[in-house]
Amino acid sequence: MSELRFDGRVALVTGAGGGLGREHALLLASRGAAVMVNDLGSPTMGGQDHDPSPAEAVVEEIRLAGGIAAANSDSVATRGGADSMVAETLKEFGQLDVVINNAGIIRNRTFLNINEYEFEPVIDVHVKGCFFVSRPAYEHMKSVGYGRIVNTSSGSGLFGSFGQSAYAAAKAAIYGFTRTLAIEGSRYGIHVNAIAPGALTRMTGDVLGDDGDIANATGLTGEDLIMQLGPQQVAPAVAYLAHESCLLNGETLSASGGRVGRAFMGVTKGIYEEDLSLESVAKRIDEICNEDDYVVPDNVDQEMQLLLEHLHIGDT
Repeated sequence: MSELRFDGRVALVTGAGGGLGREHALLLASRGAAVMVNDLGSPTMGGQDHDPSPAEAVVEEIRLAGGIAAANSDSVATRGGADSMVAETLKEFGQLDVVINNAGIIRNRTFLNINEYEFEPVIDVHVKGCFFVSRPAYEHMKSVGYGRIVNTSSGSGLFGSFGQSAYAAAKAAIYGFTRTLAIEGSRYGIHVNAIAPGALTRMTGDVLGDDGDIANATGLTGEDLIMQLGPQQVAPAVAYLAHESCLLNGETLSASGGRVGRAFMGVTKGIYEEDLSLESVAKRIDEICNEDDYVVPDNVDQEMQLLLEHLHIGDT
């Protein structure tokens, strides 16, 4: 297979001053894309600190390798910041073909220990950040009839994770946002997909670091752990979703440590009773939850088709 290139393409990568975003930016630039490297430069736990140096360092790294890049330190969590970074990308490079919504913060608190002041910033950065950045980018992509948007979900949002109610809620919202934007954008040549990454970064060090479950299970530590679980093992899947040859739309890829799989939401065939009762649900709960012959709907209309098959609409 010939090398997949991004020559002539322009990408905006948020949260690209380190970790996953940095690897996404480096890979895209190494394959010919001009990259706007966005990073607020605040701590992974959030905060008011603002440091443009992380984004600038990645830009310097790209340029030293012969690539093309520029730095931006606007916040994704405000409409003004998002509008500014998209406008700056268009001014600097004249186009915008790819958006990687990667910026994120984390608040690891059990449900009874988290308050609204800790919960809200997570929603602001992850959910509102995706919306704020995607909106002006989407409008440009619609005008030219082409675009690729890659959002960042998480296994925490898809499957749940102890102590991460805020983070999981945000990442689950991104899954739904991705599915809907993909449906709406397909008519304009815009494909929208998501990545559910697992990687050792500053943000995940407490979970995936030397004292984490994977380190304990495998015995890997230090550089060996970084080589196996580093963000460089996720970036290829993101770059594929961002490439013009990728025909996937509305999908989520789970990527970690060199493993890539499809993550999806399905629905069981369940049961049908014309006069459903509480007792019949209780009696037949095993049938309801039986995963044999489950369905993965492309949209809510296909889910409703499961009901229509029982109702025989139009039959005489």
